[in-house]
Amino acid sequence: MGRPSRNLFVDELKQTPIEEQGLEIVERKGLGHPDYICDAIMNEVSVRLCAEYMRRFGVILHHNVDKSLLVAGEAEIRFGGGHMLKPMLLVFGDRATMEYQGEEIPVADIAVQTAKDWFRKHMRFVDPEEHVRYQVELKPGSPSLVDIFKREKIGANDTSAAVGYAPMSRTERVVLSLERFLNSPEFKKEFPESGEDIKVMGFRLKDKLSLTIAMAFVDRFVPNEAHYFRVKDIIIERILDFVKENFDFSDVSVGLNVLDKPGRGLGGVYLTVLGTSADSGDSGQVGRGNRVNGVISLNRPMCSEAAAGKNPVSHVGKIYNVLTHKMADAIYNRVPGLREVYVWLLSQIGRPVDEPLVAAAQVILEPGVKLADVKSEIEEVMNSELDSINDLIWKLAKGETNIC
Repeated sequence: MGRPSRNLFVDELKQTPIEEQGLEIVERKGLGHPDYICDAIMNEVSVRLCAEYMRRFGVILHHNVDKSLLVAGEAEIRFGGGHMLKPMLLVFGDRATMEYQGEEIPVADIAVQTAKDWFRKHMRFVDPEEHVRYQVELKPGSPSLVDIFKREKIGANDTSAAVGYAPMSRTERVVLSLERFLNSPEFKKEFPESGEDIKVMGFRLKDKLSLTIAMAFVDRFVPNEAHYFRVKDIIIERILDFVKENFDFSDVSVGLNVLDKPGRGLGGVYLTVLGTSADSGDSGQVGRGNRVNGVISLNRPMCSEAAAGKNPVSHVGKIYNVLTHKMADAIYNRVPGLREVYVWLLSQIGRPVDEPLVAAAQVILEPGVKLADVKSEIEEVMNSELDSINDLIWKLAKGETNIC
């Protein structure tokens, strides 16, 4: 079977590369942030549903579990250890196949158990039985979208656009790697006071980097105000060391929990009972977290679709979100003479996912390189990535590709 004829478009982008722009702002919401929790859990629910559908029927059935709300609980925070007054509430929403070939699928049970397993694995102080309540609002899918899965070649279940880029800038990489460092097992062992709810905001002005970090401290490890500020100062030094050892900014400044004010007791420090602001301060929602490459980069074009929880077979809001970044990275690494690559994919509902309505690459060229020199190579990479889209779909279905 030959390669389909695709609508490919390659163009030169006359734009200053991100590293040469004077201003750049990048954010990452970390492991215990309420928005990250929603994204991560709902995507894992999709992975578990894919596994259950495959185990029982040999196919992945229709589902889109990309709506979720984590309602903050209530807590009494104290130096030395407080306690929860009211549990958090996790609401699961949208659509899933609950009956197939006369058999019922326990979608609600799978969703709740998936969330409990995720909390146990990733949040040290969240007891999923005691600290969280669950409300499952998943319903059967609409007939037209369910029917897509019964056709000989599954098509896109939405008309949607996505955009990805490569390479990541220094600011993007430092924000991403710093949060992962702060949430690493090694860091938590050294600083048990540090909770999982960490948000990193990076601001680069020319070659100077400013980092503003919110880190939920865990009150059971903080006996008093003096201990809090002593550990906070040490953590700031660790952050500075990490950045300077791994990146080459001319100047780095760090602000950690900048709302803090000594002398105000509990009112002047950022403490939580469970290591997440969701225990009493902040709610979360799918789609408000990181883009699929792990950051929220305000200087870059971004897709409005929430990838987490969407099915990996027909929902282009997930597939194309990931594929645009993957394709941009492949073009950048395989085709010489490029400074930056932006890839756009537009689907049309019902159209095969490997045949987008348009696949476009916009490239910033190295000096002396002409578009005609690289156009055919870029098109070949784009075709190759679309040819292997089924490999990506299976990785998404198995949870082997990060999306938050």
